[in-house]
Amino acid sequence: MDVDKVAEPGTAENRGSLRLAEILAALSRALDITEGQPPGHCIRVCYIGIHVARAIGLDAAATGDLYYTLLLKDLGCSSNAARICELYLTDDIGFKKSFKEIDDSLAHVLRFILQQTGLKAGLAERFRALVNIFRNGGEIAQELILTRCRRGAAIARRMRFGEAVAAGIHSLDEHFDGSGKPDGLAGEAVPLFSRIALLSQVADVFLRVGGPAAALAEVRARSGSWFDPHLVAAFERLAADDDFLAALSHPELGEMVLALEPAQQRRAADEDYLDDIASAFAEVIDSKSPYTSGHSDRVALFTDMIAEAMGHSPEHRRRLKRAALLHDIGKLGISNQILDKPGRLDDAEFAEIRRHPVHSEAILSEISAFSDLARIGAQHHERLDGKGYPNGLTAGEIGLDTRIVTVADIFDALTAERPYRPAMPLSKALAILDADTGTAVDGACVAALRLALARLEAERPVAA
Repeated sequence: MDVDKVAEPGTAENRGSLRLAEILAALSRALDITEGQPPGHCIRVCYIGIHVARAIGLDAAATGDLYYTLLLKDLGCSSNAARICELYLTDDIGFKKSFKEIDDSLAHVLRFILQQTGLKAGLAERFRALVNIFRNGGEIAQELILTRCRRGAAIARRMRFGEAVAAGIHSLDEHFDGSGKPDGLAGEAVPLFSRIALLSQVADVFLRVGGPAAALAEVRARSGSWFDPHLVAAFERLAADDDFLAALSHPELGEMVLALEPAQQRRAADEDYLDDIASAFAEVIDSKSPYTSGHSDRVALFTDMIAEAMGHSPEHRRRLKRAALLHDIGKLGISNQILDKPGRLDDAEFAEIRRHPVHSEAILSEISAFSDLARIGAQHHERLDGKGYPNGLTAGEIGLDTRIVTVADIFDALTAERPYRPAMPLSKALAILDADTGTAVDGACVAALRLALARLEAERPVAA
């Protein structure tokens, strides 16, 4: 039955597969879908940005830090999703995607807001939202960008990157002429990594929607305003190179980007570092919705409590915790209009929710160090009776490790506050799990959770 047991450290499944660049490049796919970009956006931005850096003669040490900045530029992107939905009454992912595709003129920005805001809301709600946006547009933009910038930089530090990388992520939305946010920096006061990342991001978006001519025109149009003219000149030279442009659509671009990592800066990820990466991306996941704040950490805790009560080894528990931290990474591709909806989901919305385990599996399976966790990400909403999703698996197809994470996930969902109901008492949540034993969940896992909670209660200090 234990078909999805995660590999122990040092086994053939994970030996020699801990290159940091490979892990971050794959995880950047999760950041792409959160921003409404097609898979590979951050990879392409990295390719463009590193070539711009080479064109201006950036030294190898700085290029190494830039490399990680480009892959992780959107680390804070999930943190403003709920606020975008609240303010604009719209799908945050589609909103972000479309906003990147308009040019910098005020007329186009205003037209975009009128076209996008509250398309599914009532006229009264849409009118109030538009009035609020036009009255407080500057403050709203500052709030959204500052939230994203601060969170992204903080997560980069958690992942052991230095201040150069953190600052590059923090200042991604600053403009060369001082009109950007969050700090209104201008000229060379804008970190070089941020200047390169922003230009590369805009170039990739317009390459995708309009081709090389559109990208070059957009970059030139923003020279001196958004972009450093020196960097624009470097990009113009690159855009004249057919081989450079062809590489951006090459099926092996991912491998090409891995090869661009400067040898002097190449890092390995040991077991401790993998724990830090999983924990940092759990924060990205949980930042998506105010109702999921801390969810991944709590599922990891309950998973570990169950695994300990069932007698699993410390090494196995460690890798199970990583699976629990990353099980919901696919939710980054689901709009907050659905995740935070206070009422019942309609059929189309529920179908969208059912896609998140598919996203989780796709992202985790691309990372050799985490690929053994991908099945848990894919199956944590399956049921023993075959009525789960996304594939309707039955008991014989669902391994013990997935069953453990599933019980932990359901228990946290029941005992945490949700948009449609308050948090449940522990006793009620356990009663629901008991009632679902043998159909939805594994009774041994539920019993282990109950035992772990009883031990915790017994060890709790008694107030004087």
